[in-house]
Amino acid sequence: MARRRKLVLFPKEKPESTNINIQIQYFGTCLGLFGLRDKDSSCYRLFIELVKTTKVKNPISSQELAYKLNLTRGTVVHHLNRLMDSGIVRVMDNRYFLIDPSLEKVVIQLNNELEELFSNLKEIAVKLDKQL
Repeated sequence: MARRRKLVLFPKEKPESTNINIQIQYFGTCLGLFGLRDKDSSCYRLFIELVKTTKVKNPISSQELAYKLNLTRGTVVHHLNRLMDSGIVRVMDNRYFLIDPSLEKVVIQLNNELEELFSNLKEIAVKLDKQL
């Protein structure tokens, strides 16, 4: 059975800046992780914390994230659910982590899944064109 996920892409012009915060903002915004409604950058801060804890192989609970980031647990859970829906965050034993410690590998996995999806769509489109 195929994994259900919701990934919304927002292509943006690649920033010229090498500032890590601008690069992370670009990364997350293009993947639809950080939106205009994230006024206090809570999802951005949560994402950075998940990157850090995943790199050291130390998954983190929603309660720990809320405490560390000075956010309500409800806000943290909301963002975690969105990140899980996008497919880049997983949960095991109530502890959260990125699907891979390497952001490059995260992008490669997403790209592979998108290539498969578009290949399937193209196949169906060809059949539909013949029928229509």
